[in-house]
Amino acid sequence: MMGTWKLTESKSKMTRGTGKNAKVVYDSKRLGQGRWEITGDGVDADGKPVHSEWKGKFDGKDYEVTGDPNADMRSYTKVNDQTLNMTVKKSGKVMATGRIVVSADGKSRIVTLNGTTAKGKRFSNTAVYDKE
Repeated sequence: MMGTWKLTESKSKMTRGTGKNAKVVYDSKRLGQGRWEITGDGVDADGKPVHSEWKGKFDGKDYEVTGDPNADMRSYTKVNDQTLNMTVKKSGKVMATGRIVVSADGKSRIVTLNGTTAKGKRFSNTAVYDKE
C-alpha cells in the first residue's frame, strides 16, 4: 500500500456524477506505531478540486476524514498484505463500501467502491491506479 498512486482513467470505470482521486498517497513512516496517513487529491462531483486526509489504523474502526464532501469518517480493515476493505460514513450513515487490492508485483492497485452519493444517487466505481 505504501507510496504514491496515480489514477489511470483509461482503465477505470467511474459512475457519472461522482468525484475521483487523481492521486493518492499512503504513508506510515511519519506517524509510526501502525498508524497510516492517506491523502487524496482529485475533483468532486462538480469537477472542483478536493484534498482529503485520513489518519488511523487498518483495524476496522472509524477515523475522521477531512476534505471529502461525501464522508466525515472512514474505516479500513486489513484482509492481507495486498487487500483492504473500507467503509465510508457521513453523519454516522454508511455511504459506501469498497475494497482496495494491490497487484502481486506492487505496481498497480484496483479500488472498487459502491454506495450512494450525497445527492442520493447510487454508484459503482472501479478505479485503477499505477504506482509512481
